[in-house]
Amino acid sequence: MIRLLALLWFVSLGALISLTPTTGRADAPSEIQTVIENQLSAFSENDVTTAFAYASPTIQSIFMSPDNFGRMVRQGYPMVWRQSSVTFLSITRQSYGFDQVIMIKDLAGKSHYLKYAMVKLDTGWRINGVAILQASDFSV
Repeated sequence: MIRLLALLWFVSLGALISLTPTTGRADAPSEIQTVIENQLSAFSENDVTTAFAYASPTIQSIFMSPDNFGRMVRQGYPMVWRQSSVTFLSITRQSYGFDQVIMIKDLAGKSHYLKYAMVKLDTGWRINGVAILQASDFSV
């Protein structure tokens, strides 16, 4: 069930929300990184309410509450729930916004590569899905 919800989380790109067109502003990557860092920090502090606020309305409508969202992250994305380091890698413009690839090291020191789908709303950048990349999916 958690895997299905996680899949819905990522597949929902653009569904159920009205997206503001992304701009070509040079500060978009920096704003995107700040949103991701803030959500990761909230998870590290067990603050699922704040972490949930960084999710897009689509994601919020799927999980319906910060507690449901936090439970999914703890079970399906333990490296996001608790990490020892984060490195921002490539960022790519998409029709819905940007994809930001990051490398997260979990508490055991294992590296994980994730792709964050980012959408721009009137209120700023929000996370509209996260996919765990397999080694064959990732290239520099």
